[in-house]
Order: sequence, then structure tokens, then C-alpha cells
Amino acid sequence: MHILITNDDGVHAKGLQVLIKQMSKLGRVTVVAPDSARSGQSSAISIEHPIKVKQLLAEDNLNIYSCNGTPADCAKIAVEVLLENDRPDLLVAGVNHGSNSAINVIYSGTMGAIFVGAENMIPSIGFSLNDHLADADFSSFEPYILPLTKKILQLPVRYGLCYNINVSPGEVKGVRVTRQCKGYWHREYEEYTDPHGEKFYLLSGEFCNTEPEAEDTDEWALKNGYIAITPTTIDMTDYTDNNLKSVEWSDLTNIL
Repeated sequence: MHILITNDDGVHAKGLQVLIKQMSKLGRVTVVAPDSARSGQSSAISIEHPIKVKQLLAEDNLNIYSCNGTPADCAKIAVEVLLENDRPDLLVAGVNHGSNSAINVIYSGTMGAIFVGAENMIPSIGFSLNDHLADADFSSFEPYILPLTKKILQLPVRYGLCYNINVSPGEVKGVRVTRQCKGYWHREYEEYTDPHGEKFYLLSGEFCNTEPEAEDTDEWALKNGYIAITPTTIDMTDYTDNNLKSVEWSDLTNIL
């Protein structure tokens, strides 16, 4: 089996090393990761500057490349160019330093890379630990990474489908299949003043969980010691909303 690994914390991140260690037990590994941290990049791709790739390690079963682009760039350049004739059987990203639960999934560079795999019908999994420290402790989660991956590989591959796996540090009570928690970020920026008297802002914020008692969400699982597996899709169509269909559009004919 050929496994493609990427992340958004950079090619030297501790979480990436954890994932390399575990995926190497499953098969041949190719790593294409950003040359520095690219958190919060979502599915951004580089348009105005050239993508450069540098090989850092070349071994029989492990090749590591750094890339000056976003996580999505890394996944795309790997699938479309570096591995064009050696298509990966699995794409995994992480282990991210910080959770990608709830609304965070739309901002996540980790999941942005995973969506590239889902677009290309490659089984794809994002792994995240709810700890932003550079030296985060992955030891309680690490034993679960390979078994979780093997179980997901047994599932049918469907266009646009991928898996978002989150866990908090400490004892793991079990595994739950969850849905994305409803919530939002507020008080997102802190205001400062530079030495020249100009105001500037740094991202901060607090997450507001609008359904804290709902036990089927990823946030509940994280707060109660469970691994949260959320099936996620790149199709953002709302198939339940019929309001738009009831609108009369014929009056726009003359304009069009």
C-alpha cells in the first residue's frame, strides 16, 4: 500500500512524525508537507506564486518532500505531479496540533488537503489532537491511529467523502461516530497599537457551542474523552432546503 501524508503544521511538526511512524507500518509512505506552518489555510491554493518542492529524504519506503505552498497545494502537487504514475491508495493528514471539530473544519488546512483526496476518489482521513502545543503529547491517541485507519479502509470509497477524526489529550474512553457540532466563533480579534500609533489586530476568539448537551456531536465527544469520527463531504449543497425552488424566476427573463 502507498500512503500519502501531509499536514498544515509544517514538515518538521511532531504530529507529522507520529503519523509517519504509524503509516509506515501499513505500507510505503510519501510525505509532501508545507515547509513551514500553514494553519488556517482551508482549501486555499497558490495562484500568484510558483510552487516549489524540495526532497528532504529518499529511502525505499519513505520519501519526504517540503513544499512552499498550502496544504491543498501539497496534496494537489503530490497527486497530479510527483505521484502521477504512482497513485496513493490512501491520503492522511496531521496529526494536527489543535482540533478541527465543529465550524473549524471549514478553516482547517488539514481538512483542505483531505478534501483534495476526496475529490480524487482516494480514501482520505484527517487526524487532529486538541492541543496546540508544539510538543503536544500524542501518546494516548497514537495506538488508535492504525486500527482506525484499517477500519476506514474497509469502507466503500465514494466521491467527495472523507473522514475527520478528532481527539483530546489524555485517556481515551472509546470511539464515537459523530456529526459536526453547531456553533460559531466570537470576540475573534484583539486590538493592539504598534509603536507608530497604528492599530492592528491579532486573531484570538472564543468558540460558542450552541448545542452543548447534544451527545452526538464531535464537540461533546472531545469534551468527554472520546475519539470523534465525523464523515465529511465536499458537497455543500443543502438538499433539504426547498425555499429556493419555490421562488418564481421567470420575471428575470427580460433582464437576462
